[in-house]
Amino acid sequence: MSTLFVRTLRDDPADAEVPSHRLLVRAGFVRRIAPGIFSWLPLGYRVYRKVEQIVRAEMDSAGFQEVHFPALLPREPYERTGRWADYGDTLFRLADRRESDMLLAPTHEEMFTLMVKGEFSSYKDLPVSLYQIQTKYRDEARPRAGILRGREFVMKDSYSFDIDDAGLDLSYAQHRAAYIKTFDALGLNYVIVSAMSGAMGGSLSEEFLAPTPHGEDTFVRCVECDYAANVEAFTTPAGEAHSFVEASAAVVHDTPNTPTIDTLVGLSNERSDLRHLDREWVAADTLKNVLLMVTNPDGQASPLAIGLPGDREVDMKRLESVLLPRVARPFEEADFARFPSLTKGYIGPTMLGSDQGVEYLLDPRVSTGTSWITGANAPGQHVFGLVAGRDFTADGVIDVAEVRSGDPCPNCGAGIELARGIEIGHIFQLGRKYAQALDLTVLDESGRQVVVTMGSYGIGVSRAVAAVAEQHHDDVGLIWPRAIAPADVYLVAAGKDQQIATATEDLAAELESVGISVLLDDRRNVSPGVKFKDSELIGIPTIVVVGKKLTEGVIEIKDRASGERTDVPIAEAVERLRGICQK
Repeated sequence: MSTLFVRTLRDDPADAEVPSHRLLVRAGFVRRIAPGIFSWLPLGYRVYRKVEQIVRAEMDSAGFQEVHFPALLPREPYERTGRWADYGDTLFRLADRRESDMLLAPTHEEMFTLMVKGEFSSYKDLPVSLYQIQTKYRDEARPRAGILRGREFVMKDSYSFDIDDAGLDLSYAQHRAAYIKTFDALGLNYVIVSAMSGAMGGSLSEEFLAPTPHGEDTFVRCVECDYAANVEAFTTPAGEAHSFVEASAAVVHDTPNTPTIDTLVGLSNERSDLRHLDREWVAADTLKNVLLMVTNPDGQASPLAIGLPGDREVDMKRLESVLLPRVARPFEEADFARFPSLTKGYIGPTMLGSDQGVEYLLDPRVSTGTSWITGANAPGQHVFGLVAGRDFTADGVIDVAEVRSGDPCPNCGAGIELARGIEIGHIFQLGRKYAQALDLTVLDESGRQVVVTMGSYGIGVSRAVAAVAEQHHDDVGLIWPRAIAPADVYLVAAGKDQQIATATEDLAAELESVGISVLLDDRRNVSPGVKFKDSELIGIPTIVVVGKKLTEGVIEIKDRASGERTDVPIAEAVERLRGICQK
C-alpha cells in the first residue's frame, strides 16, 4: 500500500447514485473521465481482469473460439442491415479524413457474419461459435450509475452459426449452460428471465439479471410457478370475452370539468343519474385513450392511440421495446391542432382507428363484450356503457401497460411479484436476419445454397464488476468474492514497531510463496484505524492483522463478509490461511 497507485476517499462522490458507483470510486478502483466514461486504477483493473479471465475460461471450455474485431468500423455493413438508421442517436458516428462515414461499434453482428461468410461455404464447416471481448460504444442519453450504464463499456459477445433451426437450438442451449457456469463462478446471484431482443432482432430471448434494489431493469416472477420475465416481455393474459347481446345501449352524458380519470370517477359516483347500481365506479371501469406521436428512423411521424383501463398508465419502457426502432412521445398542442376531431381530455374510440388517420391499439384487458366509460369526443361529455366489439373496434392489440404486483401470471394465473435487477447477460436466437441481409449462405447436403441461422450471446464484462459490487457490500465497503478479489489477503501491519513491520513482511513473503496473493498495508505514517477502514472499504475477503498480540506469538484473522475474528499462532498462520483461501 505504501507504493500502490491508489487513493481511498472518505466521502461519497457527488454524482454517485448507486452503491457500486459510490464504493468503486471511494475504494480507488475507478475514476470518472467524462459522463459515462471511466478509467480503471490498479486495484479495479485487477478485479476487471479476473472477471474477464473467468468469462474467457468458460467460453473456451464450452468450445467457443475467440476472435477480435476493431471498434472503429465502416458504415456500409450497418447500412445493409438497416442499423445505421435504426440505432438513431445512440450510435457514435464520425467521418475520416476522406469523409467516409464510420462508427464506433455498439455491437458486432455484422462483422461476425461477414467473417464467417469470408471463410466458410459448406454445411461441413458448421456449426461454429465465435466470441470476442471488446470495448463497445453507445451514446447514452443519460449515462448513470457509474460503470453500470456507460457510453464506453466492455462486452463479451459471441455468435453461433448453424445450418438449421435444430442446430441453433443446440447452440443456444450450449451458450445458456456456459453462462450459468460463468455467473456461478463470478459469485453472482442471478435469475434467468424471458426477454425482448430489442434492436438486435430475433426470437427466443432470455436475460440473466442480478437482483438488486438499484437495478435498472424491472422483472416479474410468479409466486407459485417458475415463470419469470423482464417486464418488457411480460405477457398480460387477454381479458375474457363476453356476449353483448343483452347489453344496454351506450348513453352520452354531460360530465363538465372531468378531463382526468379521477375527476370523471368522482363525478360518476356523486351524481344519482350516473351511479352504478351495485357498487361505486372505479378507475378500472374507464377506458383511457393515450395519444402518442411515433417517429420512424427516417423521420416520418404518425399518431398512435392506445386504449387501456383508466387505472393503468402506459409503461414507456415497455412501449419502447415494442416500437423499436421507432420512438414515441406524448401528443403536444401542435399535434392536437393537426387533428381537430380529437378533443383533449374527452377522447373516445369512435374517433380513433386507421380509417380516422390515427392507429388505434387496445390493451389485452379491453376484450370483446367489456363495457366502458370513456370520452364522447366532445368537451365535457363522456359515454357510459360503450361496449368493445359492438360500439367500437381497434386496429390491433398492444401490451404496454404498467405491470403491477398481484397481476395474474400468464402461465398459472397466480399473482406475480415485481423485483429489480441488473442485466448481466442476454442470449437470443437471431435467426436469419443478418445472414440474409449480408448474404451468408452455405451449400447444404443436397448442394443447395441455404441461409445460415445465427444466435447472439452477450455478457457485460465491465458491468459484471459493478453488479458484483452491488450484491457484495455492506455499510462500510466492498466484499469481493474470492474468485475476483484484487488479492486473497489484506495484511495489516498495525503498529510502528519494527518487529511488527518485519514479521508482517515475512508473513507476506511466505503467503506469496504458497500462491496466496497479498495486499500488504505497510504504510508507516498511517494509523491502524485508517488501515482497518481501508481494509473494509477495499473489500478483500480475508483481513490479517499483525499487531500488539505479536508479543504473544499471535495474529488476528478476520473474515470480511461475516466479521468473524480468530486469533491464530503466527507459526500456524500460513497453513490456516491456505485452508481459508482454497475453500
